[in-house]
Amino acid sequence: QVQLVESGGGLVQAGGSLRLSCAASGLTFSNYGMGWFRQAPGKEREFVAAISWSGDNTYYADSVKGRFTISRDNAKNTVYLQMNSLKPEDTAVYYCKAGIIFWGQRTQVTVSP
Repeated sequence: QVQLVESGGGLVQAGGSLRLSCAASGLTFSNYGMGWFRQAPGKEREFVAAISWSGDNTYYADSVKGRFTISRDNAKNTVYLQMNSLKPEDTAVYYCKAGIIFWGQRTQVTVSP
């Protein structure tokens, strides 16, 4: 059974930082590209960042480019999202995704003005 468990969310002031983690189990982690998505209240889920299976290639939404960094540790079956210079508009529920099928549970990120 595939499980993706996010952690690291919380409440932070604008300009602050958080690091999200997503620990995977039940799959061969190093075979999967991984991604982060988010959904703000009243909005559709949107892409945030992705990383290839090897970690060599990363992709970002324009809204987070230069502020967020995605990385992975295949030895720990974990993908990370380092979020710096956070803005109130980054407030959302964040999800990780493995490949095109498997979604994580969620973690809440709230950025106060």
